[in-house]
Amino acid sequence: MMKSKILLTILALTLAAAAEEPVIRIGMIGLDTSHVPAFTKVINDPSAKDHVPGAKVVAAFKGGSPDIESSASRVDGYTQTLRDEFGVEICDTIEDLCTKVDAVMIESVDGRPHLAQAKPIIAAGLPLFLDKPMAGTLADVLEIFRLADEAGVPVFSSSSLRYGKSTQAVRGGSIGKVVYAVGSSPASLEPHHPDLYWYGVHGCESLFAVMGTGCKSVVRKTTDDGLIEVTGTWEGDRTGIFREGKGYSGTAKNAEGKEVEIGAYEGYAPLVVEVVKFFQTKVAPVSAAETIELFAFMEAADESKRRGGAPVLLEDVLKTAKSAKQ
Repeated sequence: MMKSKILLTILALTLAAAAEEPVIRIGMIGLDTSHVPAFTKVINDPSAKDHVPGAKVVAAFKGGSPDIESSASRVDGYTQTLRDEFGVEICDTIEDLCTKVDAVMIESVDGRPHLAQAKPIIAAGLPLFLDKPMAGTLADVLEIFRLADEAGVPVFSSSSLRYGKSTQAVRGGSIGKVVYAVGSSPASLEPHHPDLYWYGVHGCESLFAVMGTGCKSVVRKTTDDGLIEVTGTWEGDRTGIFREGKGYSGTAKNAEGKEVEIGAYEGYAPLVVEVVKFFQTKVAPVSAAETIELFAFMEAADESKRRGGAPVLLEDVLKTAKSAKQ
């Protein structure tokens, strides 16, 4: 009898402690992508299949880009969905939004305004997640990280493709060191962005998840089927390839020749889990160095295209990007 009472007391205390855990109030900026209602449902709706507890989207800023049709045509609809279905407060300014939240997700489908949108958030000292693409240029990627580092504000950017189970298993060492990998995804283009930033970033994210940092140079070519193929040479005689395709896939191979599949798309929930954990711990799960190298890889691919498929050093495109902000 006494043992049962003790167990019930422990259970009650545990439930009480859980109930008292603070819920992270999230602000969302840029309501012009399908990620907005999808992420909000996963976070705010306890009945959702892949519900991620511990946070709630409470405020948002519309944003939107009039010169990108896929943004301009959707921003009002997604704004109404957040307001009417999820009870999210729509703020007139980012500065106002920052006073109502504990952390921010920049969701604007257009990477170009991300730097301007990030500045007031960093100034407010709020943890910041930037959805893909992190920015519209490599120079802006570098500037966001610089500002965040100076202010001591944690910043994290990623595509959901990074968090496929097989991809994460390989990243965690399931086959040891990867010496060859291919990441494949669609790569539709948008004229205001470097080619791979808009959609090829998904396959590139899978590639970097298993290869890590250390890419030195890039060569881009067009296949006989008219598709983009970018080959990166990593230190240690390792090779990583982005290959445009119809779906999401890839492979990774170790030095002994063992090969496994990577790059599968498994929904948004795995990424949302990492975002909420990031907001709680304020520790980014992907380093600034890796994200910068990922965007330098894609920038170098464009430069290789401009040079007719010649090899391009990542250090050269990084130097150019750094000088652009000086």
